Amino acid sequence: MYYRNLKPMLIVCILLAIIPLLGVAWIFSQGLAITVDNLFMSLILLAISASFGINVLIELRNRKLGAGKSGKAASSSASNSRSSIASNEAVLERGRVESVQFFESHVGERNTSIVMLSDGGTASRLMAFEGDLRNALPVGKSVEITARDDAGRKILLNVNYR
Repeated sequence: MYYRNLKPMLIVCILLAIIPLLGVAWIFSQGLAITVDNLFMSLILLAISASFGINVLIELRNRKLGAGKSGKAASSSASNSRSSIASNEAVLERGRVESVQFFESHVGERNTSIVMLSDGGTASRLMAFEGDLRNALPVGKSVEITARDDAGRKILLNVNYR
């Protein structure tokens, strides 16, 4: 749902980055004396332009990373001893559920559950899942979770209790 509106939002951000630059050019093209007011107006417009410009660069970088994520992500996940790749690019995670925290989002946004898994003596790891998983992943149980990645959040496909 978020990526459907990415292109129009990207165009709007580009426009909102360019318009303040036009304002700065207009201030200096008028031949007005460089006053403190003109200087601060230029600085404010440049800050607005920079914030939208950085937003555009981040969105373009995220789109580029999302497109080239097929082979490298699969190989790095397969080398991890705690997770392995199942069919259809699903990730298999094993461990004991330390905690499940649920965060309810605003209307139109995805709700998120933050799950902390541990493998005995090794370090714990955090995973962000879409939806409310407090009942699906009871604290203290050893589980085997099958999930797929969707825009930085995992979607729970299956849970096996060990």
